[in-house]
Amino acid sequence: MSNLVPEPRRPRGILDTSVIIDLEKLDPQVLPVEVAISAITLAELAAGPHATHDPDERARRQDRLQRAEAAFDPLPFDADASRAYGRVYAAVVASRRKARGARAVDLLIASTACAAGLPLYTRNPADFVSLVDLVDVIGV
Repeated sequence: MSNLVPEPRRPRGILDTSVIIDLEKLDPQVLPVEVAISAITLAELAAGPHATHDPDERARRQDRLQRAEAAFDPLPFDADASRAYGRVYAAVVASRRKARGARAVDLLIASTACAAGLPLYTRNPADFVSLVDLVDVIGV
């Protein structure tokens, strides 16, 4: 018999795009009670249907976008998130990791979480390893 006690669910948190994509596959108990997304995640989801030539995949991505639009009022990427991005970018560069290109979108989402003081839930926690002092990253 194990003495490990499961960690209680957090009251709030931001889900990154990878979590939204796999949302139906995840146990809701691993997510916070109240979930939010960044406007950046909504932008990634809006681009998704245009990033494939497969009509079935395009339809799945369009459905995912519409569900997210109906379910979430995204947190804006505002002045506070912009300032947080400076700190996030500096932390990534200091760790000698890539901070530009496609990775920059992930860092914008992390900046939103940082500015809001909320944990970031992701399917790719290794992508955020250099941000441990700025954002509470929770792998699911």
